[in-house]
Amino acid sequence: MSANAGDPTSEHHSVSGPEQLTMPPLQLPPNLKFGPFSVTSQVFHISNTKLSYGLVNLKPLLPGHILICPVRCVPRLSQLTVAETTDLFNTVRIISRTLERVYSAGALNVAVQDGVDAGQSVPHVHVHVIPRKKGDYDHRGGGDQIYDAMDGEEGNVGRAFLEIQQQRRGRVNHRKEFSAGPDSDRKPRSEEEMQKEAFWLRSEVEKDYVEES
Repeated sequence: MSANAGDPTSEHHSVSGPEQLTMPPLQLPPNLKFGPFSVTSQVFHISNTKLSYGLVNLKPLLPGHILICPVRCVPRLSQLTVAETTDLFNTVRIISRTLERVYSAGALNVAVQDGVDAGQSVPHVHVHVIPRKKGDYDHRGGGDQIYDAMDGEEGNVGRAFLEIQQQRRGRVNHRKEFSAGPDSDRKPRSEEEMQKEAFWLRSEVEKDYVEES
């Protein structure tokens, strides 16, 4: 499948057509949060067990960069139950397959910043899943440089979600750029753009669930 087929960044993609009418809203747990931040429209997946969920990024390091989180908010992997840990990484497995397919990727970065000293910026366990293609980070010095980006200001997930919160309160323009980082020309996306990606990814993940069952 082409990376542009149904991709919400394509000018032909719309969430207002008949496709949307066939998909009821996700049944999210009440008061779902990512750390201190409420999350709703950017969530594209909730596991069958209701123990894990996936959400899109405000400012992904590469196209398709998403987060998988446990529903229960704890900061460290060791604080998850066996059931939560199993469900979290099974969800990573399923979502990873979808991301490789829809973004025509040949590899993935799967990473956990487990604690503040490991670069964690939101005190809620989350797994970064990033589709990769050969040469996709050559402009930054090579593929491994994405780890430096993830640990640096441009990969600061907490700051990105604070930006969303400020958008909702009308304090900043949703096109305002982050001032720090060598990749600061990457603009944060609007909530509408994230909703489109979340809707599209949800439909693609559900296809893989059907195939697996």
